[in-house]
Amino acid sequence: MKIKSIFKIMMLPVAAVILITSCTKETSEIRLDPALGTTKVFDITSNSATVTGFVVAEGDGFTEKGVCYDIAANPTIAKSKTAFTGVATTAAYHVPLTGLAYATPYFARAYATGPAGTVYGEELTFTTKPVVPTLTTVTVTEITGNSAKSGGTVTVAGGADVTARGVCWGLVDPPTIADSKTADGEDVGAFTSSLTGLLGNKTYFVRAYATNSAGTGYGPTVSFKTEIDFPTVTTAAVTEITKISAVSGGNATYDGGGTITAKGLCWSTDPDPDINDNVIAGGTGTGAFVSNLTGLTLNTQYHVRAYATNSKGTVYGSDVAFTTLADINKFWVVGSYNGWDNSDNAKFIISTATNPEAEGYVYFPAAGAFKLTTDHSWDNAHTFGDNGAGALTNPGSDINAPAGYLKIKANITNMTYSVVPTAWGVIGDLTGWGSQLPLTYDPALLIWKGGVHMTAGGWKFRANNDWGYNYGAPAGSLYLVAGGDNIATTVEADYALTLDLSHPNAYTYRADRWGLIGDATPGGWSDDTNMTWDAVNGRFTVTLDLTAAAFKFRANDGWDYNLGGSLTALTNGGDNIPVAEAGNYTVTLNPWTRVATVTKN
Repeated sequence: MKIKSIFKIMMLPVAAVILITSCTKETSEIRLDPALGTTKVFDITSNSATVTGFVVAEGDGFTEKGVCYDIAANPTIAKSKTAFTGVATTAAYHVPLTGLAYATPYFARAYATGPAGTVYGEELTFTTKPVVPTLTTVTVTEITGNSAKSGGTVTVAGGADVTARGVCWGLVDPPTIADSKTADGEDVGAFTSSLTGLLGNKTYFVRAYATNSAGTGYGPTVSFKTEIDFPTVTTAAVTEITKISAVSGGNATYDGGGTITAKGLCWSTDPDPDINDNVIAGGTGTGAFVSNLTGLTLNTQYHVRAYATNSKGTVYGSDVAFTTLADINKFWVVGSYNGWDNSDNAKFIISTATNPEAEGYVYFPAAGAFKLTTDHSWDNAHTFGDNGAGALTNPGSDINAPAGYLKIKANITNMTYSVVPTAWGVIGDLTGWGSQLPLTYDPALLIWKGGVHMTAGGWKFRANNDWGYNYGAPAGSLYLVAGGDNIATTVEADYALTLDLSHPNAYTYRADRWGLIGDATPGGWSDDTNMTWDAVNGRFTVTLDLTAAAFKFRANDGWDYNLGGSLTALTNGGDNIPVAEAGNYTVTLNPWTRVATVTKN
């Protein structure tokens, strides 16, 4: 209703009151025309509302007053009406209208009936509120131990848009959308719902739901019972791995609604072992269990899976693979060379998975002695020395060590050892496979090194001019193999050779041609300017014209190994080296210490 109209109607009774109260006794016979208004609608619900009327009459006045209403405009008492039956204490009266239809626009106006007939107040409009949707719930089908099918039909939207629908379910009747639920679209009509994540052997209650602006409506509750489901089990990580044993296990976290009659660990050398393979029983019921695997083969990969069984069947945890330890022995070499420091600072020798004899290289700057230990305790069980006849014993006497780069071997199986001084060099097509060219040992860098002019062809590292001590390498590998393949050189040039035997059973080498590259050099960033070996000064050198730009040192015409940064501490991949002024320069490089000079001539 418009505010101006309400104001006019409200003023009518006020004016009437003023007139009545201003009359004197002489004018009391004056009869006023009735004044009638419809002032407001309140307390609107989905099926009711309250309308306020206002009537003022003199003398006999009205015999009936109330509110008439209809879904069409200009309602009259010939349509629906509700008379006011209360006691009027003021000119205003309130009439509750009931039995209305939800979400429906209505027209209402006050009326009053007297001797002269019926008069009406101004017309007001209002709309009842919507109701929650009306639904049916579909019978539950396709029931398993953890899932089922249901659904429903939204038969009545309730006078507002259906914004969500589905089914809700739980273990308590009745379920609501605060429990588990599906989301199966909007609007009226039928829908199908998939219930998942159910527990086995449980009674569930399910009902359809739909939501609109009035709230959420539900269909009838339907109950069903799930079947017994498979149990759930996880496989524990494998720990305490030795050469012949390990520890694993699992955890049966859910019984599927039945009884777990067996659980444990199955294992095999094949992936995904099952209960037809090796089995370690772990009891019954839910809960964690520990399985000790014994009698395993050393240096072998195994697979384990936990299992659990109930009346539904057997299930497995994830496959966990592990490898037993190889028969590897590690001896710390503790002696005069390191001040008898029996700690991790000592050098060590070690065996491999395929060779029980431990070996390694240790540099003794002077003749001395040593012992071998398998830990740092010096107790007799872990200390090995000479038995007086050139064999190992516990704890034994000190083992004599000559000065030099010693190849030390020890075999804990047959209790033997050997100590051999070695002097390394290279031999191959560059020497005609005659005497080897010597390399120099650098005790600070722990490497054998040397600058050698190499021809195209094959070559190897050899010690003591004895083929009993030689290393080669597979094509493309920098790891050396005792007695391995010849190392191939395809470009004749001066090479910096590096032999690193400081890591037992992981011996490596490098053979590098060195050059300069950059916009300061004649070849720019495309072509290297090669350096040559200066045997007198023990470094690579080149004299060339440089421009005021930058350059780097690069090995073998490739970027996988390049040196830059500070001339006194070059690093692999370091910054470009600047040249401040163009001119003729002599550039030197020690690739082992990574120190360079750039001298203008």
